[in-house]
Amino acid sequence: MPAGGPIGQVGYVIGKQQLKLAVDRNRLKRMLREAVRLRRPALDRFDIVLRLRRGCPPARITAVGAEAAKLLDALTTARAQ
Repeated sequence: MPAGGPIGQVGYVIGKQQLKLAVDRNRLKRMLREAVRLRRPALDRFDIVLRLRRGCPPARITAVGAEAAKLLDALTTARAQ
C-alpha cells in the first residue's frame, strides 16, 4: 500500500448478451483500461465498476470507449473542484 493511502480498484462488466464476440468484449476492455490508466492519479480514491448495460454493434465500440473516457473526465473534474 502506498504512503498516500489505498489505491482504488476498477472492475469491468461486459456480458455476452451485450457483445457477442469475445474479440469485441476484449477490445472494449482494453479501451476502458487505457482510459482509466490515463486518469489514474485522479481516480486512486475511487472503486469503480464500468459496466456495459446495453448491447452495441461492434462498429460502435470506439464510441463507447470515448463516452466512458468522457464520463471518467467528468468524475475527475468534479472531484478536483
